[in-house]
Amino acid sequence: MRKIIILSALVAFVAVGCKKKVNSVSTEVTVSYPTISFAGGNVYFSIPVGGGLPAISATAYDSFYKEVDNVVLDQSTLDNTTPGLYIVTATAQNKYGFTGTANVYVAVTNINSAINLAGTYARIDNSSNYLVTVSRLANGLYMSSNMTGNPAAVDPGVFVQTDDTTIIVPSQVTPGGTLYGTNAKVSMAVADTTYRYILGPSSNFSQSTRIFQKQ
Repeated sequence: MRKIIILSALVAFVAVGCKKKVNSVSTEVTVSYPTISFAGGNVYFSIPVGGGLPAISATAYDSFYKEVDNVVLDQSTLDNTTPGLYIVTATAQNKYGFTGTANVYVAVTNINSAINLAGTYARIDNSSNYLVTVSRLANGLYMSSNMTGNPAAVDPGVFVQTDDTTIIVPSQVTPGGTLYGTNAKVSMAVADTTYRYILGPSSNFSQSTRIFQKQ
């Protein structure tokens, strides 16, 4: 914890001549931020296109000042009419104005809930056959253990399946930098499920097409 000095002004009025005297008083406070927690620990949600906004329950607590703080959810960034992945930011402020934040991820997709891309995939567009793990976070929303498919650059990330042939790789920050996908597709042949994308040209990654085949 670090401490800061908050200055407040005490104003004393003198009746004669309507003069005033300003005295500054300093108060030392410890910097502490509320911690935001979500019901069930869930920060990944999925809703259909045109569906209602998810019921997100969150609480905030400042362990240093022993106070419960109000949580405000900014859902203005969520467009339930357009498939994709949206970030809802939760904020909470303690009595000294120090603000804690946390993010919730909401996929908007009409993909059938029976479809599940989770599993182990090998990168097959080069000779490495490097394995990545794809985990299902919510309907149509997945986490890859390594978006680059490169053992020298392990960058976990998320993508959304919006229909039988399309995935969306939204802009996201990874250990290797900010990445996003273009030309992102999925093929769900019975004996050969693959997905592919090109990492965006403004990212720090090569622009080769990365193809991952389910094992």
